[in-house]
Amino acid sequence: MARELTFGRKGAARGEAKQVVIFVHGYGADGNDLLGLADPLLPHLPDTAFYAPNAPEPCVGNPFGFQWFPIPWLDGSPEADAKASMAASAEDLNAFIDKVLQDEGLPADRLVLFGFSQGTMMCLHVAPRRDEPIAALVGFSGRLLEPESLAGETKVKMPVLLVHGDQDDMVPFASLQEAADAMVSAGFETYAFVMKGTGHGIAPDGLGQAVGFMRLKLGLEQG
Repeated sequence: MARELTFGRKGAARGEAKQVVIFVHGYGADGNDLLGLADPLLPHLPDTAFYAPNAPEPCVGNPFGFQWFPIPWLDGSPEADAKASMAASAEDLNAFIDKVLQDEGLPADRLVLFGFSQGTMMCLHVAPRRDEPIAALVGFSGRLLEPESLAGETKVKMPVLLVHGDQDDMVPFASLQEAADAMVSAGFETYAFVMKGTGHGIAPDGLGQAVGFMRLKLGLEQG
């Protein structure tokens, strides 16, 4: 049974949103780490509800933050624990997505998943294995886990934008190309953007690319 995730919410009044963006945070952070992006995004994405859940587990490496799963090379946890934890968190995130769409009265094709780092790993794993395609997926500074299983386990496809800093010292920059290659091979409409001179973070140029991509895939008028 899925664990219920706590979350923050901003944007359009409940039930009045025309689309939803769910931010999925990284290892050791929390929902508030990304929810602040709603403020600069809202003028470009009017009538949008922004959600940012907290991952279900206290972070092994940072007791003040949360994790979707432990990271063995970072926190010394066993590989088996990481795999089991990720499977459980995928169930939790799926249930959260379902509840948000139900509460807002919106279909899956009005949803964008926006991940950062470990949150990107979760989004890239969860979205293709859902029953209905979402509008788009934006992934910053992440990796595609188990790329060899993607094509065989994909149920639905959605446009994907992958963004990565070329100075990232946490998740190697090469992860961008690896993920993009696997997504293209599996038949996903895939775009990539390099944030030059950026480390493990979200730079203004990358966020600008994400805004344009989300507007386009949500069918919002350019303005």
